Parts: sequence; C-alpha cells; structure tokens
Amino acid sequence: MDNLTHSIIGFGVGEVVHRGLPAEPGTLAQRVRHRLLLVSCALASNFPDLDLFLTRLLPDPLGYLLNHRGHTHTVLWAVPQAVLLAALLWLCWPAARALLRDSRAARLGLAISVSVGLALHLLMDFTNSYGVHPWYPFDGRWLYGDMVFIIEPLFWVAIGVPMALIMRWRWLRVTGLLALFAALVLFAARGYIGWMSFAALLLIAAVCGAAQWRAGERGRGGLLLALGVSVGFIAVQGVASHKGRAWLTEELERADPASRVLDVAMTAFPSQPLCWAYVSIESNGTRYRLRRGVLPLGAVACPAGLSAAPETVSGSVQELRALKASDCQVDAWLRFGRMPILANGELSDYRFATTPRGNFTTLRIGPAASCPQGIPAWGYPRADLFGVSSDIRTKGN
Repeated sequence: MDNLTHSIIGFGVGEVVHRGLPAEPGTLAQRVRHRLLLVSCALASNFPDLDLFLTRLLPDPLGYLLNHRGHTHTVLWAVPQAVLLAALLWLCWPAARALLRDSRAARLGLAISVSVGLALHLLMDFTNSYGVHPWYPFDGRWLYGDMVFIIEPLFWVAIGVPMALIMRWRWLRVTGLLALFAALVLFAARGYIGWMSFAALLLIAAVCGAAQWRAGERGRGGLLLALGVSVGFIAVQGVASHKGRAWLTEELERADPASRVLDVAMTAFPSQPLCWAYVSIESNGTRYRLRRGVLPLGAVACPAGLSAAPETVSGSVQELRALKASDCQVDAWLRFGRMPILANGELSDYRFATTPRGNFTTLRIGPAASCPQGIPAWGYPRADLFGVSSDIRTKGN
C-alpha cells in the first residue's frame, strides 16, 4: 500500500488503542500517551518501508525489485524492528520516557501499537498484486492477495473522517475533511473511480463520521465502525477476486485446451469490487502466452482512467530458461518477475506494462561487468515455467 494509507490506518488503530486503555491520572500524562500511541502506531505501520534505503545495494532495477518489500517485510524481522522503534521512541522522547517508567497502561499501549502497526503493514501489503514473502527464511515464496488496489481511497475516508473530527483544533478538522474531499474529487475527475463509487465513499465517510461524533470525547464507535468497514471491504474484494480468477481461468482453458493456465494476477480498481484488471499466463510446454485486459463482474462500466486495451503477447519457454541459466542478472530478476515477457532485448513484468511512468521492472539484457552480490533468496514466482524449486533452497547463479 501507499504510505499515506499505512499512516491513516496506523493513526486510526493508535487512537482506538489509546481510547481503550484506562485514563492516565493527569491531563499532561494523558496527552503524552495519546501522542505516543498515535505516533508509534503510525511509525510502525510505515517502518518496514525503510528498506527503500537498501535499493541502491543492487543495480537498477534489481535493487528496487528485490530489496523493497524485502527482509523488513518478513515476520522474523518484525521483532528487531519493533525493538528498534521502541528504543528510538524511548531515547528521543523524554516526556514519553518518563510516562513509560510510571504507567503500566502506557507500556501496554506502546507494545500493542507497535506490534499491531508492523503486522498491519505486512497484511495490507499482502492484499495487493505486488506480493510479499512474510515467512522467509522458512519459506521464500511470494504470496499475492490480489484483492485491493495499492492506493485505496475507502481507507482514507472511512478512517480519516473520524480521525479528522476528533482533532483538537477546528482548523485542523476542517483542513483534514477538505483534503479528503479534494482527493475523492481528483480520483473521480481523472477516471480512477466512478461517480457511483464517489457517492458511496461520501456515504461511508458520513456514516463513520456521525458514529464517531455521537460516541463523544472518549468514545471510539466511529473508529471501530471504520475499521469494521475496512475489513468487510477487503473480504468482499477477496471474494470478487477469487470468483473473477476462477471464471477467467475456466474461459482461458476452454479457449485453448492445449495450454495450461499457470497464474492470473488480479488488480482491483479503487473502490469498485466489480471491476478488475488482469494479467494471465498460460503455457503449452514450449511457448507461453500473456494476456492483459479488464474484467467487469456484471453489467458495469469500469472507470476509464485505469482501463487498458486488451493485449496478448507470447514468448519462448526455452529462451527464458536459457537466459536464466546463462545470465546472472536475469536469474536475479526472475526472483521477482511474476509475469515475465522478453521483447526487444528487455525483460519486464507484464503486470506493470501500463503504469503511467513506464514499466519500472524493465531489465535491459546485455553483458554485465560482474554478477551482482547479495541477491536475496526469494523463491521464483514462475518456477512452474522453468522447472525449478520455488522455495529458498533453490540456489541462484
């Protein structure tokens, strides 16, 4: 997910944790704990993305593809991240340090906020089609949720509106609400969401905001409703994605019985469970074929801003296998590529062929001065295409 979404979710959960704990004995202590839990949960919800600083350890595009959503996005590495974040807060925030010494509720709240924030980061990143490998080093396979668009405005309005309404200063409340409304208008104007979705999002924002307003100064009804709406939305998206993938797989196999469908990557449209972009990969043993298109689940018109014309490309299984065996950079790239296509001397992931700034996964095939060192041992997403093990026991060149 984008970091704005991670932050909004972290602030919302931190607020829920704070309001669910017994109040501190003094106003100042209560205020410090409030800030501490909001900041700690929001930071924890973003902390794993510090691996972006590691992207320069490998040449482009391998650095980003293999080191982002890398080790910091694993359950094992969540533990030292939690300890590091708690230690930084302790060392850099004297008022919070004094509170934590005296308050058991503050210590419990900090532990919950940091732990839940880190867990939410991994879970939210899992929901989209980019993927994570959370069980490394025990299992290096990529896991793809294929459920939620990487920038999802429903989380912004469902959680953001109650959070805006509980801000202390009126100008901050107004600014926050106007910013959320402007973001929705921009999404609709650019064709990223339909106007029916726009109206539904406004309704969700109004209901969650009203629930929080009625909950009172210490209540959390609106926030809990917002989190419930978010979980329900993800569940609906998951069901729709599963049904769409199953239907598409059946249709592809009926159209070409000689080929086997290896995978279908489903990418959600924002706030529209009935609209999906897909990339499929099929193989008949010697050739493989990639198809791209938009799949509406029913008689709906999908937003134009994220729609792309249907397209089919193909490649040679043997050529890809030969490149993997002979080119160490290609072998490293294939630890990321879910939908690989080789064309014009370039290898790229077809999932990202229509991104506005071009395909950031593109690797130019050519002689390398030396093989890159420190390649993470993620499993090969397309191990089924080259007949190798997909787990971490597979060794690269």
